[in-house]
Amino acid sequence: MPYVKIDMLKGRSEEQKAAIAATVTQALVEHGGANAASVFVVFQDVEAGDWATGGTLVSQKPKHG
Repeated sequence: MPYVKIDMLKGRSEEQKAAIAATVTQALVEHGGANAASVFVVFQDVEAGDWATGGTLVSQKPKHG
């Protein structure tokens, strides 16, 4: 019963999450011998103000683009 928790910044669509879940599940089936029905993928959406890298909140980092 593989359980995969994916923490990422809020903003992905349901369609994106569905594609990620399918890909992660398939990888566990192909490479880990898991049964697809027993793979659990849980998403935790994190606000930019609740995540920091390099000592700086993501919400306070300059936007690139």
